[in-house]
Amino acid sequence: MATGTATPLTGITALVTGASSGIGEATARALAAAGATVVLAARRGDRLRKLAEAIGGVVAEGDLGDEAGAQAAVTAAVRATGRLDVVVNSAGLLLLGPVDGAPTDEWHRMVRVGLMGTAFVTRAALPHLLRAAADGPRRVADVVTVSSVGGRIATPNTAVYNAVKFGVNGFSEALRQEVARRHVRVCVVEPGFVATELASHSRPEVLQALAGDFDPGEPLRPEDVAETIVHVVTRPRHMAIGEVLLRPTEQLQ
Repeated sequence: MATGTATPLTGITALVTGASSGIGEATARALAAAGATVVLAARRGDRLRKLAEAIGGVVAEGDLGDEAGAQAAVTAAVRATGRLDVVVNSAGLLLLGPVDGAPTDEWHRMVRVGLMGTAFVTRAALPHLLRAAADGPRRVADVVTVSSVGGRIATPNTAVYNAVKFGVNGFSEALRQEVARRHVRVCVVEPGFVATELASHSRPEVLQALAGDFDPGEPLRPEDVAETIVHVVTRPRHMAIGEVLLRPTEQLQ
């Protein structure tokens, strides 16, 4: 947690899932720089511990696609500081390939982590967020979920990823309507192509077959998305940003 001069999130606790790399890691760093105590959740504990040493965060290693793992991450966050004010759902998988002949275990993994993990973490966190909104120092709380342009536009070779992100968007909008009058703000951030390791997790033969099919120009950086998330959660109490679409300048879809 940052020390010294007060910053926009001083005294606030934020839970970031998928914090071991990419957008999640960048967001954890940005929230810590803004003064928050950041709880880092993901499966790769070695990476989380290294990041925690750098930003003063708290490690919550575990499988967020499992309901018990999601609950454990939220419990770790509340145990660390006695409160929870911000949740950033950044955990997810992108496994490319056509529907025809697809290994269905890849589909299960994407749905389990990207959709159900988001739902499990949010559900577990909600009582604490409602409490923070009712009597916390800001009297508002935030759920920000990293969705995708793929949650708005379906494309070949991303069918189940599209389904996950469309689902995340629907889940978030329903939740927003449920808790808006209780000052829990719900936002989806929808990046286009971001320079992370995400797409490289696909099968080598798929990556080879699709090489050159997509040219977004200069990609977004994880820090671009993280900066946007910090902007969202530092708005005044009366202002809620529900959806942010980010694309590289040259990306067409």
